[in-house]
Amino acid sequence: QVQLVESGGGLVQPGGSLTLSCATAGITFSLRAMGWYRQAPGKQRELVASIFAGGTTNYADSVRGRFTISRDNAKNTLFLQMNSLRPDDTAVYYCNGARPIYSWGQGTQVTVSS
Repeated sequence: QVQLVESGGGLVQPGGSLTLSCATAGITFSLRAMGWYRQAPGKQRELVASIFAGGTTNYADSVRGRFTISRDNAKNTLFLQMNSLRPDDTAVYYCNGARPIYSWGQGTQVTVSS
């Protein structure tokens, strides 16, 4: 059974940093392209960063230069380092395949506010 468990969200001031984690089970993690998505209130879920099995990364224009996606294949875990956070980064963040083929986890809330 596939499990995707996101953690690490919270309340942070503008300009601050957070690191999100996604623990996975039931997938061949090391062979999968993975992605971080977010959904802000009233908006559609969007892909913000992806990482391929070989380590190549891609970012949405809105987060490029501020967010870094990485993976630990030994621990089947995906990470998202978020720096220089802005209020418009406020959203629930989810992990999934780079094409979202798995059931969604519960997500982790990130709130950027002073």
